[in-house]
Amino acid sequence: MPETYLTDRQIGERFGVHHLTPRRWVREDPTFPRPVKLSPGCTRWKLSEIEAWEALKAKVSAK
Repeated sequence: MPETYLTDRQIGERFGVHHLTPRRWVREDPTFPRPVKLSPGCTRWKLSEIEAWEALKAKVSAK
């Protein structure tokens, strides 16, 4: 199955935050997935890694 990639704007929409927030999370949260540079000027996040991070956060907050 091919990997789905998200832009910073799509991640922002997904979590209801500004589109630059995922870039801040990369710097400040070591558990947040690192972006993948697909080509010059094209940086994306793997949806599978974002979903795994969401699950991790949900598990931690449920404790």
